[in-house]
Amino acid sequence: MIDQFVALIVDEGKWLTASMGLGLLAVTILLYQHRHLDVPIRRRVLAAMNLFYGVTIGTMAFGHLLAVTTKLALRTLEGPIPLFYVIGIVLAIPSWWIIHHTRKILASDNERTTLVLNIWLAITLLALGIHNFPLAVPAFLNIGYQLHSHRVVGWAIVSIAVVVNVGLFIGSLIFLISGQSFEQFSGIE
Repeated sequence: MIDQFVALIVDEGKWLTASMGLGLLAVTILLYQHRHLDVPIRRRVLAAMNLFYGVTIGTMAFGHLLAVTTKLALRTLEGPIPLFYVIGIVLAIPSWWIIHHTRKILASDNERTTLVLNIWLAITLLALGIHNFPLAVPAFLNIGYQLHSHRVVGWAIVSIAVVVNVGLFIGSLIFLISGQSFEQFSGIE
């Protein structure tokens, strides 16, 4: 039983699917809780986009840190241990901060902290490798939506965000079903 639990923790193939599912649940709860408030649709959409992305990347960062710690405890971790922790922390902090700021987005049109946090996440993901580009795209879409000034542009950004996130989810399911490591799946190994 414990061996199966440990295998689940260290299997990166399951984290994206679970993270996106948790993100969708968080957005559903947020929108349900605020359904009767008189909040403009633009702020609701911005809050939902940021909450979904924050929960997705934040959960994956937590999973990364948990897997690194588990492998370290089992003495199966290979590579630069401090770097593995730094990667998890550098992704966790802005993700969790975005989650925290979601309610401020609903309360104010002037919430710029999430803009900086999305930039932080996008740059960090891209710095970790071009293979992370699909995970960085939603950050760029969040930034674009926050800065847009025309309704049509806003709808286009939201439409693209939905397509990208559905594509990521389908990709995560394919990755999950493949049973391969990320390196094997992407052809790096």
